[in-house]
Amino acid sequence: MLNEINLSQADLNLLVLFEVVLTHKHVGRAAKHLNLTSSAVSHGLGRLRRLFNDPLFLRTPKGVVPTARAIELTEPIADILARVRSVVASAEPFEPEKSRRRFVVGAPDGLSAVLLPALLPILRSVAPLIDIGVRELLPPAAVRLAGQVWEAAFAGLDARAMDIAVLPLGDVPSRFVVRPLYEEDFVIATRARHPFAAKPTLERFCVVPQLVVSLTGDAFGFVDEVLARRGLSRRIALTVPNFMMALAMIAETDLIAALPRRLMSLHARHLGVRSVEPPLTLPSFQISLVAPKAAVMDAGVAWLLDQLQGTTQGKTSTGNAARAQ
Repeated sequence: MLNEINLSQADLNLLVLFEVVLTHKHVGRAAKHLNLTSSAVSHGLGRLRRLFNDPLFLRTPKGVVPTARAIELTEPIADILARVRSVVASAEPFEPEKSRRRFVVGAPDGLSAVLLPALLPILRSVAPLIDIGVRELLPPAAVRLAGQVWEAAFAGLDARAMDIAVLPLGDVPSRFVVRPLYEEDFVIATRARHPFAAKPTLERFCVVPQLVVSLTGDAFGFVDEVLARRGLSRRIALTVPNFMMALAMIAETDLIAALPRRLMSLHARHLGVRSVEPPLTLPSFQISLVAPKAAVMDAGVAWLLDQLQGTTQGKTSTGNAARAQ
């Protein structure tokens, strides 16, 4: 990526600067993250532009946007930095019981609400000084959970804005490690004593006002695709941006919603929400852990992958896990 002439001018910190600006898409926020002045970040961007002979980031009223060349550089720069971090980390073996690292896990809240209750006791027991940050992920539209709608999540992994993502898909680009967790399906959530629960027919399902979880407010979900194939439709009376809010709204209203079965099994009862089997066949989704292959060279990330996978399979490991998958 860097030719011999430019390599003598290169500064590894410039690549870190590139990564942070790409993540925050704002010079001021990048400067705060790096504990630098905005002027110093702007100066560093100038050096990066001369190094790569490209503007890299274009200013807008809301911050900066990457050029096509910057997007092209994202993966190789992330790979370089991951390898450097791995080399530095290898100087001192990763020991969970002593580590003070902070890892960031990205997931829809319907998945993090399933995994965190099982993960946190493990950390408290074997890695009490490790901190976890959770970054909420949802596709930009409420429908079509195919790989392309998770491009923002993949970009976040490439830029090391998060270490691991938990996503409802099994097929991902080859630059990532994929660890299957479980198959998820959906049930119909209703408040206690909702009339629909007594007679959950397809006809009534299409009439009862419903709720959809949508980050953008898009009133169309994968259930609507299933109904459309039958020439049917339903009324979406409300959209909310996450699953836990959906549970709270269902508990207090006559709305119903299709929600993940595991989420319901863990959190529905104490909120006064009940599960009803759907009156039509809904698709299931493979829930997987996803991390860049370069990042898994980091013993800490590999260890956390093992712990997360163990939360759904009853296996965890306290030892080092430096193997790349």
